[in-house]
Amino acid sequence: MAGFFYFCIMSFDTRLLHLIDEALKEDIGDGDHSTLSCIPRNAKGKAVLKIKESGILAGLDVAKRIFEHREPSAAFTPFKKDGDTMVAGEQAFEIKASVYTILQCERLVLNCMQRMSGIATLTRSYVDELKGYRTRLLDTRKTTPNFRLLEKEAVRVGGACNHRFGLYDMIMLKDNHIDFCGGIEKAIQRAGDYVKAKKPGLKIEIETRSMDDVKKVMASGKGIVFRVLLDNFKPAEIVDALKIIGGEFETEASGGIKLNNIKEYAATDVDYISVGALIHQARSLDLSLKAEIDK
Repeated sequence: MAGFFYFCIMSFDTRLLHLIDEALKEDIGDGDHSTLSCIPRNAKGKAVLKIKESGILAGLDVAKRIFEHREPSAAFTPFKKDGDTMVAGEQAFEIKASVYTILQCERLVLNCMQRMSGIATLTRSYVDELKGYRTRLLDTRKTTPNFRLLEKEAVRVGGACNHRFGLYDMIMLKDNHIDFCGGIEKAIQRAGDYVKAKKPGLKIEIETRSMDDVKKVMASGKGIVFRVLLDNFKPAEIVDALKIIGGEFETEASGGIKLNNIKEYAATDVDYISVGALIHQARSLDLSLKAEIDK
């Protein structure tokens, strides 16, 4: 449990280095025998990241950290930055380092950048739909185990906001919590008591599935709940729910919201829209790391 708590309070940088170490261990194992078998140990080299598909670039800073963590003297030269629009045929960076470092980090760099760029590109398309509206876009916990750190970073690069990172940094009372607990009122009261006794300052969000649920939160959640999740509400229902809430709580809409209908939800003036698809439906973009041979 102490180890889990330590992970919860680690900085992004510390978590990233942990991810890099574990990923390299997984890939290299007892040795990169492909490289060991044919490349002299002292060989130096250069490679460039070639963009093969248009979109939003993400993971450039991560790539830099991967190479420099493996070889502190590596020379990383960026040609673009995270969040930039990229076009097929462009180059994102150049790396000069030991050939061993380049070849051992190649797949990890590509896996991270391709995945992150895909997420950032899809996220940007949703964010663009929200231009002119007050509503802000959130991601969810529908992420790849042990890769959440970089998936949520890609969402941020794409222009959206991060929801809670995990189960530890916000109380979110969803349908199963409410049903197992015995109802909305009881769940709110118990969560409020828990925060006072165990985690002062921890925010509480509660899911509602009907207008009746919204009324129950209004009756029992003031001073306890900070945000109401309107789950699978149609836009017209959200408008009615917001009239009942009257600005007493932050509001979030979720469920059934897609690129082709997000404007209808934003037009309700709900505070946030959360979309799990930003991460779990994103398609990795095509990038390649190619050796540059001096002639």
